[in-house]
Formats: sequence, structure tokens, C-alpha cells
Amino acid sequence: MFYKFMKNVVAGPLLTLIFRPWVIGSENIPSTGGVIMASNHLSFIDSIFLPLYMDRHISFLAKSDYFVRRGFVGWFLRNFLLGTGMLPIDRSGGKASEASLQTGLGVLANGHVLGIYPEGTRSPDGKMYRGRTGVARMILEGRVPVVPVAMVGTEKVMPIHQKIPKIRRIGIIIGEPLDFTRFEGMEGDRFILRSITDEIMYELDRLSGQEYVDVYASSVKEKQQSVSR
Repeated sequence: MFYKFMKNVVAGPLLTLIFRPWVIGSENIPSTGGVIMASNHLSFIDSIFLPLYMDRHISFLAKSDYFVRRGFVGWFLRNFLLGTGMLPIDRSGGKASEASLQTGLGVLANGHVLGIYPEGTRSPDGKMYRGRTGVARMILEGRVPVVPVAMVGTEKVMPIHQKIPKIRRIGIIIGEPLDFTRFEGMEGDRFILRSITDEIMYELDRLSGQEYVDVYASSVKEKQQSVSR
């Protein structure tokens, strides 16, 4: 109920009025059944705008840090994220990664839509980076199609470290579903997982028009942080 209220009465109309988003390809989203929406990741607001302009409810796996901030802002953010379908996960690796996988598979098993950022983190500079193979494993274990989504211009509205968004128009391009059923039962093959992930990233790059860099975004961020120290 809170989700529908925020989407249809509060956030949806307000953000549409301010940012005038355009959407292409909404008909490519399956109307029923579990499906993964795999998106590029340019800004924190990607997880806000995409759900607002989908007919189906979508759940994103969001890092748990967003849910533990203090004060009124923390309270509002936590309730907003939970109300719009965000699922808190621990991204520390190891057992936490396996728990995140199982959380996502649970969403798919119930016939719902799961949003994933294959790059694993926001782009530090607007470029597209190498995808992580967790998305491929989830596709094969969940036995679901994946729909590529390109967010356009969100990094200009709210870049990393900026707290107040700029007023600019954004776009959402939704590609045709990708079918990887030919690889069913091969989720333990790391070469297959890499092949699937690379195919998804190629399609995201084609839709978004971003410059592609074949390294992990997290590695670029680590180098940037080491230089700034």
C-alpha cells in the first residue's frame, strides 16, 4: 500500500513534473513471472526512477548502509526504500554474497521482478565497467529471462557525493528480453557465467551508448581513493 501511494500519488507525479523522464521499450517487460531487470548504474537515483515507470513492482538488492542512517533523514530514507521494494543486503563478500543470491532467488521464485546492477556499484565517471558474474548465476539458477535496461543522464542529475539533485531530463531505455535457457544446468561453469555476463554488458553498452572499460568499477574507485589520500 505504501509503495502504491508513493508511486502513484507522491513520488511519481512529482518526479515526472520536475525531471520529465522519457521511457522507451516498456512493452519489453514480461507481464507475469519472475524476471531480472539488469541495468547500468550511474546514480543512486537509478533505483528510484526505474520502479516509478514500470507497471510491475520491482525489488532491488540495496546495500545495508542505506538502512542504518540516523536521524529524521535516515528514518525517511529507510522507510522510503523499504516501501518501494528495496531489500537490504550485506555486500562484504563470502557468506554475505551467498545470502544476497538466495534473497534474489526468493524474489524470482515468487514470480516477481528483481532489479540488478551487474557492475556491482555505481560508475565513478559515467563509463560502463565489467559486469560481475553473480547476475548470470542468478539467471541460470532462477531459470528466468533477463531484460537489459539503460538509464540515461541520471549521473548528471545526481553524481556520486552530491546530495541535492540537479534539474535535468533523464531517460530509460528497456531492451528486449535475453534468453539464456541454452545454458541451463551450467551455473557451475565460470566460463559460461562470464560469457552470459559479457553478453548482457554488451547489450547494456549498445543501449546506453556509454564508453566501455573492461575492468571492474570497484577497482577504479579503489585507485581513486588511494590517490586522494
